[in-house]
Amino acid sequence: MKLAIIGTGNVGGTLGRLWAELGHDIVYGVRDPSAAKVQSLLGESGPRAQAMPIEEAVAAGQVVVLAVPWTVAEGVVRRAGSWSNKILVDATNPIVPGLELAVGHTTSAAEEIAAWSVDARVVKAFNTLGYEHLSNPMFGEHTLNMFVCGDDEEAKFVVAGLAQELGFEVVDAGPLGAARLLEPLAMLWIRLAMVEGEGREIAFKLLHR
Repeated sequence: MKLAIIGTGNVGGTLGRLWAELGHDIVYGVRDPSAAKVQSLLGESGPRAQAMPIEEAVAAGQVVVLAVPWTVAEGVVRRAGSWSNKILVDATNPIVPGLELAVGHTTSAAEEIAAWSVDARVVKAFNTLGYEHLSNPMFGEHTLNMFVCGDDEEAKFVVAGLAQELGFEVVDAGPLGAARLLEPLAMLWIRLAMVEGEGREIAFKLLHR
């Protein structure tokens, strides 16, 4: 599958490298494909990865992962060209200075992104845990959950498959409006890890009795 990754930070870079190792073709959508950071990431990602301007990456990808800071998300999405029938995976969290949520209760980052990306099939995923755990979702005998939500069942199925390839146990949290719950869950992880002293080696697990 050809996967476009918009964002070359910890989340985007890690996902790109991992999926390339699993045999997917990766296109990093960036402002400057010749930048040193981008070239370094391409070297780490191997021969199945390339970089191109964001609009070209979106056009090329069967699935597009948005992994950019919330402060630039709207501009990136609106300038990316046509989103018609694209599966758009929203991995963002709407964080503003002070570790606060910029939106919530009556909307979510995922719902805002869906409004900006006309006709995209938006799925929320990859936002509720530290990027370190993307490459190792095992905590002892427990497999970490990847929570996903979206209004398009086929798109959710595709994204769930990509998460399962990384080793996650997927939990379907429902329609896209459930991102209003998943984004605060991410903020809880951030607070516990970064403010309350729990450290980054923590994660959430849905347990069944």
